[in-house]
Amino acid sequence: MPPYAEDGGEEAEVAGVYLIDPEGRPRRLGLTVGNEFSDHRFERKNYLNLAGSKLRTCALGPELVVDPAFESVAGRVSIERAGVVHWSKEIRTGEAEMCHSLRNIEHHHFKFDGHRRPGDVHVHFFGAYGLSFGDGVELADGDVMEIRFGGFGRPLRNPVSVSRTRDSLVTVQPLS
Repeated sequence: MPPYAEDGGEEAEVAGVYLIDPEGRPRRLGLTVGNEFSDHRFERKNYLNLAGSKLRTCALGPELVVDPAFESVAGRVSIERAGVVHWSKEIRTGEAEMCHSLRNIEHHHFKFDGHRRPGDVHVHFFGAYGLSFGDGVELADGDVMEIRFGGFGRPLRNPVSVSRTRDSLVTVQPLS
């Protein structure tokens, strides 16, 4: 958690990984477990803070599944504190759980020319419900977030590290 964060919280999701080929066509490399670590307290203040709340260290992996079933995928997210499960919840994701199909999401992302530059790599988090923040859990330094989805290999495990540096004013100097 950076020093300017108001909090930090897991967002257990499946993410699509894409490569833009030499002709500018998006190619889905596969899907993987993802953690779109976010600042939910900051986001809750104003919906315009959504983008800023996502400027945290996210995680992918540890395995990329080339062509998984993605209709309805069961998962589990948990928070370990001092080696003991502090919070846990069953979650689901997949096309049956989302308001758009994967094909529709991909179309709307890649319809922009700037999103189809040859050689670029894109990661798209598809979402899931169930956040520890929604249940009143505040993550602490040393907690471990674990996310697993059936059919996606080993779980993703992320330790929480709270920055001990102080937030400071950023100053900009003129070029001349």
